[in-house]
Amino acid sequence: MANSFQELVFDPQLIRRFDVNGPRYTSYPTADRFVEAFDAEAYRLWLGRRTIGGISRPLSLYVHIPFCNTICYYCACNKIITKDHARSAKYLKYLAKELAMQAQALDGTHEVVQLHFGGGTPTFLADDELRQLMDSIREHFTLVPNGEYSIEVDPRKVDAKTVALLGELGFNRMSVGIQDFDPAVQRAVNRIQSLEETQLVIEAARANGFKSVSVDLIYGLPKQNVISFNRTLEEVINLGPDRFSIYNYAHLPALAKPQRRIVEADLPSPDAKLQILQLAIRRLTDAGYVFIGMDHFAKPDDELAVAQRQGRLHRNFQGYSTHAEADLMAFGVSAISKVGPTYCQNYKTIDEYYDALDRDRMPVVRGLELTPDDLLRRSVIQSLMCHFSLSFESIEIAHLIDFKSYFANELADLGEMQKAGLLTIDEQWITVLPRGRMLVRAIAMVFDRYLRSDRERARYSKVI
Repeated sequence: MANSFQELVFDPQLIRRFDVNGPRYTSYPTADRFVEAFDAEAYRLWLGRRTIGGISRPLSLYVHIPFCNTICYYCACNKIITKDHARSAKYLKYLAKELAMQAQALDGTHEVVQLHFGGGTPTFLADDELRQLMDSIREHFTLVPNGEYSIEVDPRKVDAKTVALLGELGFNRMSVGIQDFDPAVQRAVNRIQSLEETQLVIEAARANGFKSVSVDLIYGLPKQNVISFNRTLEEVINLGPDRFSIYNYAHLPALAKPQRRIVEADLPSPDAKLQILQLAIRRLTDAGYVFIGMDHFAKPDDELAVAQRQGRLHRNFQGYSTHAEADLMAFGVSAISKVGPTYCQNYKTIDEYYDALDRDRMPVVRGLELTPDDLLRRSVIQSLMCHFSLSFESIEIAHLIDFKSYFANELADLGEMQKAGLLTIDEQWITVLPRGRMLVRAIAMVFDRYLRSDRERARYSKVI
């Protein structure tokens, strides 16, 4: 039977044993499986078929703002380092064109229940540019009252006046980048950020009616150790955010050029990383936060924790979410959409993005139309990642299969994890146990047909 409260047991030996390279499952199939045969026309077709069967799902919108003033050496995001607002002014014109093109092709409701600005640094945009972008969105879509409207904020570039403007524009949730407050760590990753400027932004968000403030920390950064990270945790817990994300720093300098500026000798050892993570989990749990999954914690009354208790939690390209039923339309360079049984991604370079729109084409470079097997496995992986449990019957009813025969190989492969105490398998349920919850990605990977067929795991970061 499913567990209603997400306890967690941190077992370093089990983590070392089962910690493999694997996807984060913000989608299944993962984005590296998308194909160029699924193009702009295929996406347009699916935008026009949203009311098949008389049902039109609500919408979630994602807007990618790629610009940053300065480079953070740990970052592997799609970004452009500049201080030139002529570049963002040009980008907003192209975004407006893409918004119009997608909206024109869209069948069914234009009502939006969820909006997220990610980056880069969305608050790179000047106040007038933020107004302009929200006007472009509202020209084509209706943001419903009490929707979930969030923005990623860099406290180094935002004052109380800008936070008030964000509230006025309709934003009611904020994600604040911190990573680490220790000065030596900040110098090593080229991100100098004071506690005071971070506190100012969080207090301004509360004063302007923001419903939820999330903070991001990273463990495994250069110069980091248990004592210094404990001080950071103390300071951040005192700020009282509603949600915490504690991400594992994946050092992949061959893939992320800025990481080449990080001195490898300064990185904590794998054992030290585990100790830092163990400390973070203990401090957050003691402070009353609930483990949501993977690297997310929330206060018990936060919407994510409530959604998890009620079985409504979902996972998408922005991480954990409360809107499972929404179609996701994404705008901007490298952004990924999910409409009906499809995914698609925009061009990753700004020149290709502009070139497609200049040719009056949606800037889609690749995507995927999911097969019945993909949809089935997506349901299984979502259930494990969001609820730490899986009902065979619910999957059988939704997908018209016999679970035990369809997944006979997978259930056999889970045997070792069951013996190790990560999970239990009975007649009707797979239940991830408290000591398996940190390793839920490794459990989900067993159901990934693409991994089973090619075993190419080196392209992914470690689970922990």
